[in-house]
Parts: sequence; C-alpha cells; structure tokens
Amino acid sequence: MVEAVLIDLFDLPANLLNNIQGLLCTTLKTVEKCSSIPAPFVYIMCCQRQGCETSGEQDFLLPVLGGFQSLKKRLEVVYGVTTAAVLYSIKQRLDEKDLSIIKVILPTLRKEVMKVYVDYLFTAVYQFEFEDLQVASDCESLQIGETWSEEQTLPMQDVALIQSDIRMYLESLPSLKGELTILRSFLIPDDIFLHGFTTRTGGISYIPTLSSCNLFSSSKRRDPQVVVKENLRRLAKAAGFNPETFHRVKVDHANAVCIMGKTEPDSYDGIITNQRGVTIAAPGADCIPVLFADPVRKACGAAHSGWRGTLLGVSMATVNAMVSEYGCNVKDILVVLGPSVGPCCYTLPHESAKEFHRIDPKCVRLFDSANPYIDIRKATRILLESGGILPENIQDDSVTDHNQNITFCTACHPDKFYSHFRDGNNFGTQIGFISIKD
Repeated sequence: MVEAVLIDLFDLPANLLNNIQGLLCTTLKTVEKCSSIPAPFVYIMCCQRQGCETSGEQDFLLPVLGGFQSLKKRLEVVYGVTTAAVLYSIKQRLDEKDLSIIKVILPTLRKEVMKVYVDYLFTAVYQFEFEDLQVASDCESLQIGETWSEEQTLPMQDVALIQSDIRMYLESLPSLKGELTILRSFLIPDDIFLHGFTTRTGGISYIPTLSSCNLFSSSKRRDPQVVVKENLRRLAKAAGFNPETFHRVKVDHANAVCIMGKTEPDSYDGIITNQRGVTIAAPGADCIPVLFADPVRKACGAAHSGWRGTLLGVSMATVNAMVSEYGCNVKDILVVLGPSVGPCCYTLPHESAKEFHRIDPKCVRLFDSANPYIDIRKATRILLESGGILPENIQDDSVTDHNQNITFCTACHPDKFYSHFRDGNNFGTQIGFISIKD
C-alpha cells in the first residue's frame, strides 16, 4: 500500500493552470476516498518564485485544502525555487517518517523529467509509481503496482540540466554537525604525500546514522550517490585533491590488490599507485582504513581491513604489491592504522575468534566466552611485523599515543565516527585517503 502521495504542481502546463483547483480537488478526493487507515502522507509540490512569499500561492490553494479533514495532519504544501529544492525537502520528510512506497501524480509532460530527478535523488530503498494528474480518479490508483523501470527518454542536454540543478542545490546546502575535520598522521611526510582520515562532520547527509559526511552510497541505504559526491567534493576542496582523479577500493572483505594503471579487478580491498596527483582511498566504519607510504620510492597504498580481510592478510598483500610493482623496500614502507572498532567493543563468535587466537592469544579477550572481544589492530600489526615492516614504521595510536591522534575506536565515539557495529545496517562510512603530491 502507498505510504506517501506526491502531487506535482511545480511546473504545470499553461492549459492546466486555470484548472489547478479542480485538478487538485479531484486528486485529493481520490486519495481520501481510497486511503487505508492510516491515510498516506500527501505532499504537494509548488514553485516559489524568486523574491516572492509563498503565502499568496498557498492562500490560492486553501479553499481546496480546507475540505479534506481526514488528510489535514498528513497534507503539506512544499515550496521551492527549483524542482531539486522541493523534491529534496520532500525526501527529508519521507526519511524522517521512514516512508519508502511513493505514488507520484503529475502532468504527463513532467513524467520523464521527474523520473530523472527521482533516479538521482533516491536509491533502490524507495519504490515509485507514476500516474497522470488528469486521470487520478479511482481507487485502483492508490494500490502500489510495478515500480518504474522504463528507459530514460529525455535528450541528454535535458538530463544535463537536471544534473546541474541538483548539483547547484546540494552545493548551496550548509554543512551539518560542525566543520569538516581531517585527521593526519605524524608518520607520513607531508612534503611528499597528501593524506588523511575523515570524520563524520562537515557534510550534508542528514539521516541520523549517516550524518553528516557519509562517503559511501549503496542500494540498501537512503543516501544517494549525488549526496555522497557532494560530500566528497567538500572533502577534496578542504584536503586539496582533485575529486575527478579519486579512486576507492571495491570492497570484497578479501585480499585482492588493484594496481593503478593496470586492469582493474571486479573487487579488491587494497589499492596502490606511484602516479602523482591520483588520490586512492579505503573506507572504514569499524573496519580499519590502512594507509601505506614509501617516501623513498614515492609510492603509496590504501587497504580496507575488516576481520576477514585481516585474517586473509590484506595489509601485507598491499605491501607485497608495492614491493613487486614499484621496487619498494619493505623497511621503507610506513603504515598508519586509521579509526576502527577497538577491542573494547568488538566481539566475534567463538569460531571466528579462534583464528585470531592462532595469530596471537593477546588478540582475543575472554576467549572461552561465546563471543570473545577481538583486537583486529593488534592482529594487523603482528602480521605486518612478521612480513618485515619495522615496528617503528607502524602508527597505531591505541598503543603508541594515549592522546588518540588517529586510531580512535569508532564504536566509542558516535560524535566523531560512523560504526556498523554500533549503528546497524544503515550506517555511514568514513575513509582514509592518500596521494603523491605533484
């Protein structure tokens, strides 16, 4: 059943403007008549002319809106200067109420345009059905049917205008939760490398578990790619790298490594480069974002090391790739472990804990329990040192710096970091990034 109805009056054709009250009245009667209990939320999209107040336009609609008492608390007129502004405001209302099944009633001429906006501003979490404004006249119209899957038919220049509208609107939004913050390592020389670890502040993501500088989008989350791209643009501007030459690992929780400039694997948790001006990155939301830098051979790497990747040796796989591809000496490679879940919070089932116990019993606390506490950082350090990385070339602040410069526990610091372990499946993502300066 439909959870929300969106009525698009934003850009009505001239031949429908004179009949707007009649069209709206007919549509709302259908919604009211066919609604289940509770009725769906109804949002009416209207254009706010630049420099004009909305009250005059709203007064024009009041004679219609006042007659629908059963919808009164669930009926709202939403104004904006652009379609992107109005639709994004409505998306925020939908997300606040955790609504996902949406009927859009709109003029035929707006349908293809609206489908493009929806494609960019929403994810697969939402189901949309579209219906012509003129024919919203029976109860069948409020039964959710097939979600939209038609191919886009708008000319590319129109799609580009829509993308520009969305981009300009998102760029105009204020940062949330404070200023954008980048954590930097004392170990990596900043005259050769640009690097850092992000926190959750300074972006535009507004959903509580994703706010505010979420840097990953998926079909299972409510943050669309355009929002993540805007967060990345703000990060790139603050950090000083080009977002157009940015590459992050394609996480598989394994140990494959991508060498920039060679054929890209379908998935990989490590990435290395010796190309100047190319920024590489690894995500983390409990898993460790690990950065690698060789100031002698001027090469760098990034790896995503969760518990599976740690056991599979993804960090040493990244080191070995730097050695084989760029002639690095393992004793020159610097390694920094980023924000990640600590042994204070992280537990695994006993069977998985056994694997960490084999690396070193000190990697496991309360080993005899059903869900022992695991130290994936210690396991990573032990495997790196076993592979030839010098202990003094590994930065793990949870051991070496009691002021916790970088290696915070993500689960312990909800104000600073995202955490899958703490927040559940709709979690946000921070990253560690590095590049060789031009």
